[in-house]
Amino acid sequence: MCGRYAASRSLEDLIVEYEAVDGTADARLPADYNVAPTVPVHAVRTRVRDGVRELSVLRWGLVPSWAENPRIGGRFINARAESVTMKPAFRSAFTRRRCLIPADGWFEWTPRVDRPGKQAYFLTPHDGAGLAFAGLWEVWGGAEERMLTCTIITTEATGQLTAIHDRMPLVLPAAAYAAWLDPEHPDPAALLKTPSAEFVAGLELRPVGAEVGNVANTGADLLRRHDEPVPTAQTLF
Repeated sequence: MCGRYAASRSLEDLIVEYEAVDGTADARLPADYNVAPTVPVHAVRTRVRDGVRELSVLRWGLVPSWAENPRIGGRFINARAESVTMKPAFRSAFTRRRCLIPADGWFEWTPRVDRPGKQAYFLTPHDGAGLAFAGLWEVWGGAEERMLTCTIITTEATGQLTAIHDRMPLVLPAAAYAAWLDPEHPDPAALLKTPSAEFVAGLELRPVGAEVGNVANTGADLLRRHDEPVPTAQTLF
């Protein structure tokens, strides 16, 4: 799954990188090194009225148009690539409302082998490049309570990532952006390809501190490599 990620690039940099217009309506988002579900996030989508690529602010946690209230969005922060074309919550959005969700990398937790608890990892490109998660967006509510929400598509982990978690965000290469954002694409299901072995090999699996586990914590220090010393009991012999 993808339940936490980091996004520090500025509005101006994202507009240039994704060749998009500013559609944030002055809702500027600060750098967030611990993005959690249900908060506002940046997303790149194709504007319905004129087909222009737009950088928008959406709430993370998709609320289907048929939902009685927006609380259901907390259940739909992720959509599985294997079932996204069939599930009622996602299939309409998958057909015509696909988006890109910019990120620096994402967090996963894996059980420790030396003691109870879990170790947090930040998964990010070694070269410092940004990532684009494949996402879906939806509109909920009438004019007075209109809400734009999104979800991140996940797929099976591959390569070295399987040592951390069995799922990963569906990360798209730049060459696939245009097709993914095209609401008229004849076969969007063909775009649900597991990231390449080359991409996965280029990721750093960086151990980070336990502070990232608290959604109230943020700041670039959360991404700092955190190599814990070997417990004393293991250094006696």
